[in-house]
Amino acid sequence: MADPDLPQPPSLQSADALAAALHSDLKQGLSAAEAARRLALDGPNRLRHAPPPPAWRRLLTQFQDPLIYLLMAAVGVTLLAWHIEGQVGWPVDALVIVVIVALNGVLGYVQESKAADAAAALARMVAATSSVMRDGMVQRVANDTLVRGDLLVLGEGDAVGADARLVRATALRVQEASLTGESESVLKHADTLHEPAAVADQRNMVFKGTAVAQGTGLAIVTATGMATQMGTIAHLLAEARQDATPLQKEIRRVGKMLGLAVIVICAVVVGSVLLVTEVHSVPALVSVMMLGVSLAVAAVPEGLPAILSMVLAIGVQRMARQRAIVKNLSSVETLGSASVICTDKTGTLTRSEMTLQRGMTASGGTHVTGVGYAPNGEVQHQGRTLTEGDVHSEHTALLSGGSLAGNADLRQTPDGQWEIQGDPTEAAFLVAEHKLGVQGLRGTRFERFAELPFTSDRKMMSVLAHDRTQDNAPVLVCKGAPDVLLARCTHLRVGDAIEPLTPERRAQALSHVDELSQAALRTLAVAYRPLAPHEDLSAGQDLEEQLIFVGTAGIIDPPRAEAGDAIAEARRAGLRVIMITGDHPRTAERIATDLGLIEPGARALTGTELDALDDAGFAHAVRNTSVFARVAPAHKLRIVDALQAQGHIVAMTGDGVNDAPALKTADIGVAMGITGTEVSKEAAKMILADDNFATIVEAVREGRAIFDNIRKFLRYLLSSNMGEVLTVFLGVIGAAWLGLLDDTHGVILPLLATQLLWVNLITDSGPALAMGMDPPSGDVMSRPPRRLSDRVIDLRMWMDVLLNGLVIAVCTLLTLDGYLPGGLLEGQEGLDVARTAAFTVLVLAQLFNAFSARSDMRSVFQSGNTNLWLWGAVGLSALLQVAVVHLPVLNVAFGTVPLTLAQWGVCLAMGSAVLWVSEMKKWAGRWMHPTP
Repeated sequence: MADPDLPQPPSLQSADALAAALHSDLKQGLSAAEAARRLALDGPNRLRHAPPPPAWRRLLTQFQDPLIYLLMAAVGVTLLAWHIEGQVGWPVDALVIVVIVALNGVLGYVQESKAADAAAALARMVAATSSVMRDGMVQRVANDTLVRGDLLVLGEGDAVGADARLVRATALRVQEASLTGESESVLKHADTLHEPAAVADQRNMVFKGTAVAQGTGLAIVTATGMATQMGTIAHLLAEARQDATPLQKEIRRVGKMLGLAVIVICAVVVGSVLLVTEVHSVPALVSVMMLGVSLAVAAVPEGLPAILSMVLAIGVQRMARQRAIVKNLSSVETLGSASVICTDKTGTLTRSEMTLQRGMTASGGTHVTGVGYAPNGEVQHQGRTLTEGDVHSEHTALLSGGSLAGNADLRQTPDGQWEIQGDPTEAAFLVAEHKLGVQGLRGTRFERFAELPFTSDRKMMSVLAHDRTQDNAPVLVCKGAPDVLLARCTHLRVGDAIEPLTPERRAQALSHVDELSQAALRTLAVAYRPLAPHEDLSAGQDLEEQLIFVGTAGIIDPPRAEAGDAIAEARRAGLRVIMITGDHPRTAERIATDLGLIEPGARALTGTELDALDDAGFAHAVRNTSVFARVAPAHKLRIVDALQAQGHIVAMTGDGVNDAPALKTADIGVAMGITGTEVSKEAAKMILADDNFATIVEAVREGRAIFDNIRKFLRYLLSSNMGEVLTVFLGVIGAAWLGLLDDTHGVILPLLATQLLWVNLITDSGPALAMGMDPPSGDVMSRPPRRLSDRVIDLRMWMDVLLNGLVIAVCTLLTLDGYLPGGLLEGQEGLDVARTAAFTVLVLAQLFNAFSARSDMRSVFQSGNTNLWLWGAVGLSALLQVAVVHLPVLNVAFGTVPLTLAQWGVCLAMGSAVLWVSEMKKWAGRWMHPTP
């Protein structure tokens, strides 16, 4: 990003002119006082983002939900009724609702705060520091204290803390995959560019968020914070939209629908009571109003917001155990609803560990097993372990020569892990050399004393070493592009012999290179020449002639072993996986083929080809292409937009800065916790702490299980509450047939308002929450993903809700009628016994319904024993109902009387009817729609 205070871009200025413009000293650097002044003036070197909302505002957002609004309206009506009655006692009904709402808000606040704290802790873990020259001394400072004009001292393994113009570079190679998507390290120089260039081609610049893979350098900082190239991409995030998740949209729709239903039902029932009953007093009017309030509470599952938050919180905790940190509770379900996963390649599907896979020499080729930096594997020839002979001798020279002509280091940490220092491609030779078991020979035989570094013009590097087995005679060892080295070779190593490089032999070597390139392997060749005593060792590049060609190595950043299984699992689950990378098309095609993402021969579509398409052609390409290569951030955004326009719920994984805009625009963005950049983590809704693509599959499984559980407790809550509403509604409408008329022909309420509240209290939260803890069902990953147009509560569920609610209401009213004199069934008991029995049947029916609601097709006898939490919740609710029936203090509070054992048996039989009706419906469904 160009600095407005500079006359021209830093890459086009000489280092001296740039230092003068920035008032810096290329030898001493800035003084500590000047650095502090500039830091105070320009601000810290970090990406700007909106300050986090205060705690009180985050708490208030927990109450911005239609269901909460409905409950608070019910509280208002309840308080009004309490006031009209003369404010006698405590407004228990209102207090109960307020407590439930408050608990829900606190729960959501605490859980989201925990998720935010976990993400913040992860961000602190990846904070970096830089070496700078200040007051003529090298010192280590935090990256966010870097300022323009600082001199960065770069070494192997350093993270680049700010955008900077190189002043000096010695064999400096920088990994820029996080910025450009290119997996290969880029060779840098300090020369002034003569014309403007794209970021990837500014070889005299280093950028914030990249890492030094090899060499050393000195650079003057030209931009910090939002003025860096990373900041430029961060600006795109401000323009990317961020929609509500599908779950949030569905719950809002359910809330609006329930609100309308409550208004209609309350109006019909209250109106019916007023029409058939003469209301001549305020207490009578209050009774009718209390009936309306009771119906509102019965119709609205007030435990739903709390239960929803709890179920999502459980999902967050499960994902945390799987090394996935979810920043927002509702995002848990979204990943389970995803139909497309757009994933980056480098570091996400691949290991970011360059691995030497094949070697080609005069006597034959080899295959190197194992991946990564751990030297576990072997070198094989024709499917067998390579043994002594010509091929072994040639490959010893190839691997040891490539290791000698490099500056990487491979070492084992105290905990047994293997790590590298330096360029990953050079480290690949070291690992392969270990697998061949000849690494010790190189160390004892050769001693390096000079180097001719790699440059983009030469496309090769050379080292001079003393050969201890030849009286310390000097030898030149070269590594570089095969065509470049072959042009400098006159001889060929065959076994331990040296033979002329005939045209036929040269053609064979070139065919080996072509074979490796066709396999999407990066090719590097090795050559050498013993130097004569009379040769001038300071002749430099003039020594690199008449070389002896050894062979060519094929290197690749290998795919993660678990990624292939994860992709296969995703496909079985009906998810489409798309690779979107900035890497070379051939490399992308090879990785995609190895992982089973595309069929052999399928090709990637490049960003240049995408630019040539109109909107219709672009949409067709997105619909039919699984690999996109050489794409820019704008392409990723457009691809995600096209997929969403086609009705998909899109998940986007990535770790680089170039992934961030698409991460935010996607329905759910998944960032990498280890290799991910700060800006990608900020944009994402989920962070994978282990960078493991396979973790996404577990997240999908958990997300689908959560959605299933949400449907389970919605089916249960709505059908149970429907039973309450229909009990009161049908009891009022059919009062004459049920014997519910008093001496003045006024309607007797089938249940009291306090009894309805008690039913909600003991049957809503406990069993529903226990359903939210159901483990994933066995077929959760064998179903297609949920379509964007699918509803949480579909027509089929509504039919279940109405049927079960009607069965619950009919059984409750029949029990009431069976104990009352008159009506359809002649009874002998008083109103208190009849109402207590009906009240008990309503509770028991809902508890039986808790088991039935766990599946709309599977029998309760196949799935009823797998959730001990549900058994515990049902058992506790049953004990509380026994208490409200038999404890005198609760008899007074809820208008109940003790029941006999025989009466309990009747209640149990009537309450279980909902289970048997549900079982018959499920059997009919399985018979009509058998599953394979």
